[in-house]
Amino acid sequence: MLMTKRKPASVGEILTEEFMEPLGLTQSALAEAMGVQRKHVNELCNNKRNVTAATALILSRVFSNSPDFWLNVQRRTELWEVMHDPKEQTRIKRAKPLTAA
Repeated sequence: MLMTKRKPASVGEILTEEFMEPLGLTQSALAEAMGVQRKHVNELCNNKRNVTAATALILSRVFSNSPDFWLNVQRRTELWEVMHDPKEQTRIKRAKPLTAA
């Protein structure tokens, strides 16, 4: 479980700062390489779109890394957000652990 209080880097931050900027890629160039519309890349960069399994496979092909890398970035961000959302915490605390039969 995530125990850090510091919010993890988002997909948009990782994509932009660790991949696009060092390679000098624009959103348009990345969209072309991915075979998607520029809007898709823009939404990823601005954290308005989640990484799906299909997108993870595409990004891994474009950047020669694993789809797990992209899915884990997404997972860490989502878990952190839920763990730091008071409404979600209330909802989670309502759940009752099952006892052994």
